[in-house]
Formats: sequence, structure tokens, C-alpha cells
Amino acid sequence: MDIRPVNAGHVLVIPTRHAASLADIDPSEAADIMTLGQSVAAAVRASGVRCEGINLMLADGAAAMQEVFHVHLHVIPRYRGDGFRLHFSPEYYTRQPERAQLDETAKTLAGLMS
Repeated sequence: MDIRPVNAGHVLVIPTRHAASLADIDPSEAADIMTLGQSVAAAVRASGVRCEGINLMLADGAAAMQEVFHVHLHVIPRYRGDGFRLHFSPEYYTRQPERAQLDETAKTLAGLMS
């Protein structure tokens, strides 16, 4: 359980092997974290805690709001009006990249993943 929960039922899925970031775990460990997170989310929904939805959050790096440098997945029960949110800049709602830019970035990323 998270010791500073966003809402009741906020659970952390933490691998036993230390790894500071996603780059430090192998794909099977990442899959295990998500699989367990999915099971925890189902248990939270069935538990009776107030839960209209679930956020799965994994912060990777300080700029992504990672405060504890050990990979962990937050399973956060959510309900309307709970006050938790990510804040988007005003530009988020007004700027859209050109399709060509999105396609080029996708192509670059795909090439790096091969």
C-alpha cells in the first residue's frame, strides 16, 4: 500500500530486484509489473473502496515526477471530484504537431526499437 495514497486503495507494485528506471529492467520484468498491476486493479475494483476508475502510473525519471528511484507502478483508484490530476500547460489544448512531424517521429522511434 502507498504510505501517501492519492485515494484509499492506492497500491504500489514494486519488483524485488532493484532497478532505478525502466531502462534497468528487462522486458519480462516490465510485463510482470503490468500483469500484476492489472490483477491489483481488478482486486481494488472488487474491494468496495470508492473506485469509478483506475490510473496506472509509472514515473520514469525526475522530470516525469519520479521521487523514489526504484521502478514501481502506482495503481490508483479514482472517482469524480477526488482532486487528483496531471496539469497540462495551456499550449496542450491549442498546439498540434503537423502530421508529417508525427510520422517522422514514429519512424525514428520504430527504427530505434528494432
